[in-house]
Amino acid sequence: QVQLEESGGDLVQPGGSLRLSCAASTRTKPFTDYNMAWYRQVAGKERDLVATIRYDGLTTYADSVKGRFTISRDNARKAVSLQMNTLRPDDTAVYYCNAYYFTLRPPGPYWGQGTQVTVSS
Repeated sequence: QVQLEESGGDLVQPGGSLRLSCAASTRTKPFTDYNMAWYRQVAGKERDLVATIRYDGLTTYADSVKGRFTISRDNARKAVSLQMNTLRPDDTAVYYCNAYYFTLRPPGPYWGQGTQVTVSS
């Protein structure tokens, strides 16, 4: 029902900033039927929830990123972004965009391919 594609991952120095983007393509349902989320995964570890944004813009954040990351969405463009500030080495991970139907809980079945974020000096 939803195809997702992330972009924006890069190598960045500690303390730097990066903005990730996720472009969504929905089939028959409107984009606003879906809540969106960002997850991240380090090799050998679980894929962890970073942030969510509801169809109407309500957000949640993992404690580890609260105050540093901001999730946003543009319903007209069917896009979701993750602004990452004050990046730390432990933010290094593959970041995934995820979509889940607004009546359900994350994660949904729709994932992007992931984009690598590396924070290193």
